[in-house]
Amino acid sequence: MTQAPIPTPDTVRALVRSLLKEGADGTGGADGPDVRPVREGHPYTWWVGARQVLRLAPDREASARRRRELRLRALVRPHVPVAVPTSVAHADWAPGLACTLDTVVPGGTAEEHDVSAAGESDLAGLLNGLRAVPARQAESLGVPRSAPRSLEALRRMAVHAAERLAAADEFDAERMHQLTPAGAAQLATKPGAAVLTHHGLTGEHVVVSADGRVRGVLDWTEAALGDPAEDIAGLAVAVGSPAAVRAATLAGYGARPCLRGLWLARCDTVLRLTEHLDGRVTGSLSLLRTQLRRAWEPILLERVTDLKTAGEEP
Repeated sequence: MTQAPIPTPDTVRALVRSLLKEGADGTGGADGPDVRPVREGHPYTWWVGARQVLRLAPDREASARRRRELRLRALVRPHVPVAVPTSVAHADWAPGLACTLDTVVPGGTAEEHDVSAAGESDLAGLLNGLRAVPARQAESLGVPRSAPRSLEALRRMAVHAAERLAAADEFDAERMHQLTPAGAAQLATKPGAAVLTHHGLTGEHVVVSADGRVRGVLDWTEAALGDPAEDIAGLAVAVGSPAAVRAATLAGYGARPCLRGLWLARCDTVLRLTEHLDGRVTGSLSLLRTQLRRAWEPILLERVTDLKTAGEEP
């Protein structure tokens, strides 16, 4: 595997000058464009002025995903009602390592702004649009197929993790017993249910304006043809379970994928917080707690839907 050099402000400025043909778009000055890391400790993503972001692939596998993403965004864009980033320029920034310079989608993130009712309609349009993308075209671009996860296996791991959280006074482990083995079996996926999924709908990838509208979705490098409940789960963690399930219902999804997505999110958040407490992953403890709270927000659907009935829905 190619070992990527660590980018510095000077090397990033030189790269941006090359990509922009000496600042032809007006971002440069006497000292070159203003560049700064998007986040401390993450040297491969940089703001370029106020209107662009430069993403550098750290290895060849990430490079392949970056190159595929450029083609995939063009395929997805006509189908969805929210913005998909547009590339200003792309090249290799080191031998075999791709980079892309994208325009910034204006707005904050789902971590900063709550999604309004109109924003939920935007999310419904996103889910509908992804389902409308022809699977064969996506596959021809190299988008991989992703097998559906076993909810029962995930449930078993989350039950044990919940006990660890309960001992740390972080979570009521009894809540995990709402999902029984029989319930998990009822929420298994049906054959032929695969659609194009973003597969990375975190709060930082969902662009939300101050008025609660969803303006765009970032980072399509993890896209896959697979279980639509994975995107419902991502939205449950990003914007809360009630908003995610309402959006999925507006998009035409029935009780089965909505409840499956809900429980994928709940199990995932229990496991992630446990891993953090055990020192197996790093990151923001506050964010993990917030994500756990969002995923476990109660929804009307689970109160009125028998899991056996849900298993009979499309």
